[in-house]
Amino acid sequence: MIVKPRSRFLKVRCRDCSAEQVVFNKSSMRVNCLICGKLLLEPAGGKSKIYGEVIAVLE
Repeated sequence: MIVKPRSRFLKVRCRDCSAEQVVFNKSSMRVNCLICGKLLLEPAGGKSKIYGEVIAVLE
């Protein structure tokens, strides 16, 4: 039996400037948009709280 990882990389779109960025869904640090600097993701114990729009789940 092969165990699949539960963590994923996500492609997230910033709600302010519509820039797209790839982030880790269990990040241990805050992630800001590279263009406008708005908060996209912050740690919340296990999975991170996402403030942008999730466009795709990358595997």
